[in-house]
Amino acid sequence: MTETRIQTGSLVLYKIRPAIVESVADKIEIRFEDGKSKRVRDKDISLLHPGPARDLATLDAVEGNVEEAWELLQGEQASLEEVAELVYGEFTPASAWATWKLLRDGLYFEGSVRMLRARTAQAVEEERRQRERKEAEQQQWDAFLQRVQQGRLEEQDFSRLGEVERVALGKTAKSRVLGALNITETPESAHAFLLRCGYWPENHNPWPLRQGAATESPDLAVPALVDEERRDLTHLQSWAIDDEGNTDPDDAISLEGDRVWVHVADVAALVHPDSHLDLAARERSANLYLPEKMVQMLPPEVTDKLGLGLQEESVALSFGFRLDAQGEVRDIEITPSRVRVTRISYEQAEQRLQDDDFRTLYELTRAYRAARLARNAAEINLPEVSVRVVDGKVVIKPLPRLESRQMVTDAMLMAGEASARFAQQNAIVIPYAVQPEPSEIRQPQTMSEAYAYRRLFKPSNAALSPGRHFGLGLDYYARATSPLRRYVDLVVHQQLRAFVTGGTPQDKDKVGERVAAAAASTGLIRRSERLSNLHWKLIWLKEQGEWQGEAVIMALEERKAVVMIPELALESRIRRSDDMQPDQRIRLQVQEVDVPTQSVYFRKL
Repeated sequence: MTETRIQTGSLVLYKIRPAIVESVADKIEIRFEDGKSKRVRDKDISLLHPGPARDLATLDAVEGNVEEAWELLQGEQASLEEVAELVYGEFTPASAWATWKLLRDGLYFEGSVRMLRARTAQAVEEERRQRERKEAEQQQWDAFLQRVQQGRLEEQDFSRLGEVERVALGKTAKSRVLGALNITETPESAHAFLLRCGYWPENHNPWPLRQGAATESPDLAVPALVDEERRDLTHLQSWAIDDEGNTDPDDAISLEGDRVWVHVADVAALVHPDSHLDLAARERSANLYLPEKMVQMLPPEVTDKLGLGLQEESVALSFGFRLDAQGEVRDIEITPSRVRVTRISYEQAEQRLQDDDFRTLYELTRAYRAARLARNAAEINLPEVSVRVVDGKVVIKPLPRLESRQMVTDAMLMAGEASARFAQQNAIVIPYAVQPEPSEIRQPQTMSEAYAYRRLFKPSNAALSPGRHFGLGLDYYARATSPLRRYVDLVVHQQLRAFVTGGTPQDKDKVGERVAAAAASTGLIRRSERLSNLHWKLIWLKEQGEWQGEAVIMALEERKAVVMIPELALESRIRRSDDMQPDQRIRLQVQEVDVPTQSVYFRKL
């Protein structure tokens, strides 16, 4: 066959489509099976049969003996016309088209339209095996897709769905499974799909992993505590006051005359700068508190050894100080110590504030708080709740505003001020906690005013030079009472402890480098906790069915009203109506809870 034989009625190949030549001129007009025409150059087409071909719809109506022709042509080459005659017994437009499809199929023949070659028996057998394998794989794939759509997963399906889980956790953007099912390849859609098919249980919390947080405590060797000289403060009655069920007590308070002592777990005695434990804590930056579990920044064995009140006698780094007439801490002393600690809950302490053990301490902390408020410390009272998962059940409890909790908070702030003043007076480099003043100073009286005032505040941050922390009403402050739980507190302890024990604290560059490294993880810890708390609140709401409850209007936007549900400490938005006012209490009912997108919709009753 040559190009000169192309004429009106010829059967030609355009790319991989058959066409009939309608006319031949400077360009060739061809017609496809759908009736559409196209003008092409002669080099754009290949001649399959000189014609006349009249109806492309009849091209597939042909039968032949492919294997017999293939065996006869072993080791030889032949034209398309010759192969067509061997296979189908004649050379017609239909047999020419069928022969080209054999060539395209590639099982028995290879080459081009002009010259075909019979493949070897070995090549054909190998091709058959590959096709059978692909067909079996496709059948398995189709069956898998059917099972996941029906939510009937088998054991072998879980490994296939790992790629979808990676999308749901934000680790990758593509999934063959989601693509095959025409599901949007986003974390939210992948999350919803994994719930539907049963890969994840209905209450699965993906948020810590999606943020990149570690979800297991470090498993590292913990050295023995070195025996050293410590001040004996075991004669003081020391109290570790925490929430019921707390498992990492790292601070306690006691009183010696008019001298307040805040004892803090002496983590720096065991975790030295740049040690393997220090590096693990730095990478995590803080404990991760989830409703379902706690992930520690240090191995749990450290808490077992150093948690205050977990042993008959505990080692501590103790901060002693007095309060002057202006409500500032003075006469500061920091020393390694030994203490005997009694653990009680806030609720138990609340009943004993007027007892001899607590009355003076309570009065001192109230005076300290009054002085802070006089310096415009922010008092933002918005609902708070505890969210926990106990034996698989979500338990949400409002946190009452207990005086005992405020007493402990102020005692810890005193210790933070003492550590900052001591460091400044002795030129010890530590990370201070500072916060700029907001654009407007207010004294909120209602929930809506507190909500609006909170939005004016910028986050506090760590600085290597002392500065005012506006929200606390303190000119000097450092976080120093949670070295078991926060890396920045641990750095403060390491620096102060080195100084008071005769060692050499690290310089500004080194401390700054360590604090900056930890700061990279601080944000993801906070996001993980915030999103996880919201996740479990939504799970709780979904389990309640058509929940109804009270909400308070916090702010009015153009079309929406911001509401707070006090019993859940849950902020949401609902459609605004003309009669709504800030601080108005209304009744809401749940309409829809979408856990994967963390959305909840309410209607006003």
